[in-house]
Amino acid sequence: MPPSNLDAYLASRALTAPWALAGNPGKNFSGVVVIPSLAESPSLFSTLRSLARNPAEHRSRFLVVVVVNHREDAPPEDKEDNLKTLERLSVSDPSLAGLPLAWVDAASPGLELSTRTGGVGMARKIGLDLALSCLNFAKEPLILVSLDADTLCRPDYLPAIENHFRKASVPGAVIPFCHQPGATEEENLAIRRYELFLRAYVLGLDRAGSPYAFHTVGSAMACTAEGYARMGGMNHRGAGEDFYFLQHLAKTGGVSQVRGTVVYPSARTSHRVPFGTGRSMTDLLSRRDGAVLFYRVECFRILGDWLGLVEKGLDEEAALLQRKAGGISAPLADFLEGNKFAAVWEKLRRNFRTPEKLSKGFHEWFDGLKTMKLIHHLSAGPYPRQDPEPAVLALFQWAGLEPLEEMDAQLEMLRRIQIGEPY
Repeated sequence: MPPSNLDAYLASRALTAPWALAGNPGKNFSGVVVIPSLAESPSLFSTLRSLARNPAEHRSRFLVVVVVNHREDAPPEDKEDNLKTLERLSVSDPSLAGLPLAWVDAASPGLELSTRTGGVGMARKIGLDLALSCLNFAKEPLILVSLDADTLCRPDYLPAIENHFRKASVPGAVIPFCHQPGATEEENLAIRRYELFLRAYVLGLDRAGSPYAFHTVGSAMACTAEGYARMGGMNHRGAGEDFYFLQHLAKTGGVSQVRGTVVYPSARTSHRVPFGTGRSMTDLLSRRDGAVLFYRVECFRILGDWLGLVEKGLDEEAALLQRKAGGISAPLADFLEGNKFAAVWEKLRRNFRTPEKLSKGFHEWFDGLKTMKLIHHLSAGPYPRQDPEPAVLALFQWAGLEPLEEMDAQLEMLRRIQIGEPY
């Protein structure tokens, strides 16, 4: 029988009709890899072949589910590409022999995603929810993995994920990533700048002591099935679904990092979502003013001072903490006032009577989203964003790292630190 959280989730919150798994997958797996695919025929089968190069012993325990999807208002060329993908999936491919493969048709008439709620979040949710029925609940751990159709993995991908969850004490995980090079020198410069932006932000959060100091990349995240059910499953968001999913996992159980493998997302441009890799690449390559500027170290210093102030003042009243916050930074105090910190803090103190529980309650309120909003608030005020080299140099100096001044050297340093192995 499923564990209690899974039982309740399957009964009340899991998506079912009108979608279904095709490919006769079976029901004896201990893990699934879900891949949303929207007009991805040029890259999807490269991704599947990279999965097929994992050891047979590990492949046999993971079902790969491709969710071929688009919204009802998708361009005709996307719809045509998806139908070709569905046709190709239905034909046996020798290069994918030994890879347990299923797919979901969310692209044919009557099965398309709605214009209002459709998007990558919904596609991930459909795949993850349907795949739960293929798990053998007698096995542990049961693992749900998120990958993208333009992302390549290594032959140690599935072994590293399994090894991580056999030892992990928390249900969520992020997988090391390294973007593929761009097709041109200009594209390569753009993707390296964007990846450095992501890594510098996580370094700043880590140095500030934030519990949300992890990357939120949709093609590089995983969790246990029990953890997935406990947090209520994947959200429906058309963009940023990875950020909110991992934030929720962090609140309901925790997120740690997988070691021993790396995934390689594409460096391509995209207009599908208002932010993220594709949009940033488009902005950089079109030379849009202010594209991918970096946060100043002062923003992370203020965040670190604020988080430290709270940890040392768990027995203090809201008014005193608010005054002390003003001593750190007037814009910080304004931000807290605008977010009704005083009322929230007193409510937290009433509800959480021990320092440990109060600290956890505070970080559930001052979460990854509020953290980002504070950084944006400070950047819109006295600490405007700047070019990468000076911003990251100052961040490195604050973090006690070698003071590298060139962007490429800075990126390589952060890759070595955050990936922790050859990439």
